[in-house]
Amino acid sequence: MAGEADFSAPAEVHTFGGLLFDLDGTVIDSTEAIIKHWHKIGKQLGVDPNVILASSHGRRSIDTLKLYDPSLANMEYVAHIEGLIPKEFGQDAVEVPGSRALLDQIEALGAPWAIVTSGTRPLATGWLEIMKLAQPKNFVTAEDVDEGKPDPACYRLGHSKLGIPASAATLVLEDAPAGVRAGKAAGFKVVALATTHSVDQLKAAGADWIVRDMRSVRVMGYDERLIKVRIADSVLLG
Repeated sequence: MAGEADFSAPAEVHTFGGLLFDLDGTVIDSTEAIIKHWHKIGKQLGVDPNVILASSHGRRSIDTLKLYDPSLANMEYVAHIEGLIPKEFGQDAVEVPGSRALLDQIEALGAPWAIVTSGTRPLATGWLEIMKLAQPKNFVTAEDVDEGKPDPACYRLGHSKLGIPASAATLVLEDAPAGVRAGKAAGFKVVALATTHSVDQLKAAGADWIVRDMRSVRVMGYDERLIKVRIADSVLLG
């Protein structure tokens, strides 16, 4: 979704107390798997899956189901159907370029990070396990909050789980406008990846930096208090 945007802003280095990652579209790209999943669910519901897909990305499944069959909009059902996605469609997901290297680097340094996703815990852990990606000590998933993104509660909760001072600067990494808005509303800086949405959409959501993918983000060091992050090849926001 990067299009013809000018990704030529000079590299910047900033320090943060912790990092909060969205999952789908940021660490992994499960677009094809999710399309197949919603086609399956749409068929069961008698709803055009393309109508569901038009508004489902970045939203919790429970919030999507409320629109089409409220009787199924409960976490027990959602956790069940989402837990099947990596098992049934695992071959259709790929890692976002640069994400594996970045997560391995963060884990090796022992820097504080968490995943904050609109998916359920079975979905999030299922993807990381099947793709053999680093798993954080802390997750915030759909089960943990009453309102999904763009409500900032998920990112505020993620920050609280990192064990860093409440005032510590925190970096959110996202791909969806709803997630960018959630991160900004929580008071954090946001790097937006133009993997699933247009640069204009991410800019309108208030992203501080917009990059093509995770190859533009590197951790330069961690001194057990501050994470030094280099952000390169971002969009000139002017």
